Amino acid sequence: MSMGAYDDEEHERRERKNSSVDASFDDDRTDYHGSVDYDSDDSTEELLETFKEIQSD
Repeated sequence: MSMGAYDDEEHERRERKNSSVDASFDDDRTDYHGSVDYDSDDSTEELLETFKEIQSD
């Protein structure tokens, strides 16, 4: 079989694999507690200007 040729068996194998759902894992959300510190000397105006520049791109 040449590269890129359609393989019906492989297609069916992948379909079976993708159609099965593994629900055996625990679906509870993990709560994280802590804090985040940002070290920035930029003013609020400078940060907003940078944000606006990023959005306009």
